[in-house]
Amino acid sequence: MNNQKVGILGGGQLGRMMIEAASRLNLQVTILDAPIDSPAKQIESTQPHIQGAFNDATKIRELASQVDILTVEIEHVDAGVLAAIETEGKVRVCPSAFTVKTIQDKYNQKKHLESFGIPVAEYVEIADAEALKEAGKKFGYPLMLKSKTMAYDGKGNYVVKNEGEVEKAVEALSKTPLYAEKWAPFVKELAVMVVRRANGEILSYPVVETIHKNSICHLVIAPAQIDGAVATKAQKVAENAIKSFPGAGIFGVEMFVMANGEILLNEIAPRPHNSGHYTIEACETSQYENHMRAILDMPLGSTAMKVPASIMVNILGSNTDMTECYKPCQEALLVDGATIHLYGKKECRAGRKMGHITLVGESMMQVQKNLKPILEAMEPGVERALTLRPLVGMIMGSDSDLPVMKVGAQILKDFGIPFELSIVSAHRTPARMVEYAESASERGLMAIIAGAGGAAHLPGMVAAMTPLPVIGVPVKGSSLDGVDSLYSIVQMPRGIPVATVAVNNSTNAALLAIRILGASIPGIQKQMAAYMKKMEGEVMTKVEKLDNVGWENY
Repeated sequence: MNNQKVGILGGGQLGRMMIEAASRLNLQVTILDAPIDSPAKQIESTQPHIQGAFNDATKIRELASQVDILTVEIEHVDAGVLAAIETEGKVRVCPSAFTVKTIQDKYNQKKHLESFGIPVAEYVEIADAEALKEAGKKFGYPLMLKSKTMAYDGKGNYVVKNEGEVEKAVEALSKTPLYAEKWAPFVKELAVMVVRRANGEILSYPVVETIHKNSICHLVIAPAQIDGAVATKAQKVAENAIKSFPGAGIFGVEMFVMANGEILLNEIAPRPHNSGHYTIEACETSQYENHMRAILDMPLGSTAMKVPASIMVNILGSNTDMTECYKPCQEALLVDGATIHLYGKKECRAGRKMGHITLVGESMMQVQKNLKPILEAMEPGVERALTLRPLVGMIMGSDSDLPVMKVGAQILKDFGIPFELSIVSAHRTPARMVEYAESASERGLMAIIAGAGGAAHLPGMVAAMTPLPVIGVPVKGSSLDGVDSLYSIVQMPRGIPVATVAVNNSTNAALLAIRILGASIPGIQKQMAAYMKKMEGEVMTKVEKLDNVGWENY
């Protein structure tokens, strides 16, 4: 490894974190960037770096003469020079010059992806205001006008709300060639880091959810709190997109998920990406180390998360001083599971990425709770509604079972356990029951509570089709006092276990589900211990009262 010399075009925070990973592999790294104290140059000051613009052809060739491999931490470089260097064959370019050039132009990127069957929003090239008006007639309003090149962090995007804004939009982005996209009414923004080794091997990291503020990435939630089946689909789309490009390295793939679960690819970054910062603390191999492994054609590291949950928050600059900007860091020092990364930037400007904080924890509930004081330090009084993927599924054969099941639902809510509640009839909607049971574990559920009356086939049938623990709640019907339901649920054949509680006792079903979760989430187990202590206290209060007033006056 220590014989390999890597040259990086760009010396910002991504280059800084690439150097940190490279140093652990004993790699020699040379940075090309104009500032002598750019973030990447600061942490390897003993290394002779090159001062100059990362898109300067002469400087790129100077860097190439000193290294074995060229890579990028920003895609806005001279792809023509990279292509020439690649053709000469003395230095490897990762990712390939073709990939960099194609991705640089977002319109060409869309054309490339579409040719490989990757789902993208409808788009059309825009030459002038009249062409944009025609796009408005075709796509409707609002629509998105975008710069083909040199666009990032929301720069180069313009939301055109009606035909009256067309001239203004074209004028605002007039310095670059343009294209328009049909508006994508997404419910969440997703991202996947995909790593491609020089030999073609591909691995992808978990799907994450990205939340933006003023078009700049604000939060990254890993894993995304979405249906697991949708996450699987997004991961596949991301991998297929990267398979369509030649060359090695790490790629950030940004996507939209629509209300119906459809995935649309938004754009690709041919380098480490903001949505992958969390991998340093949360994954077995960071995106930065895997980028180095990939371009050196070394075995790729595991992309699995080594913690159940993580959230990354960007520290964005404002028009105030550094002290104000770094207030979230002061708060993070008091938060369990928080790691601070500062980039060494000397000037604080509005929207500038000054650093980031990554939180890890045993559950997404815990991480979201720990995140609150950090967000409060950023913007006091601003509430952020973060979602949680359901961990418990509550299903019932009919809405007549709802009064019984509501009691258990309230207990789950009181414990802060995310859950879903729906009607799934074993007899009236058998296809829905099969789909629900077979997809439950993939979607992210950890336990199922199934309430049913009468013949009460629902708990047993669901248990036969899912590896998850199923808890049956016999619901009292109009006859037999629910004993028929109890017998039906409890008399399951060997190999199909169903935990069964007393008739109408969704309370115990909910508490049992919470205990099941607590077996793998210590924080929930502590909550259960506190609940039991509370119950004991309530009983002892009654004992004391009985002793004090006597049984006649109790």
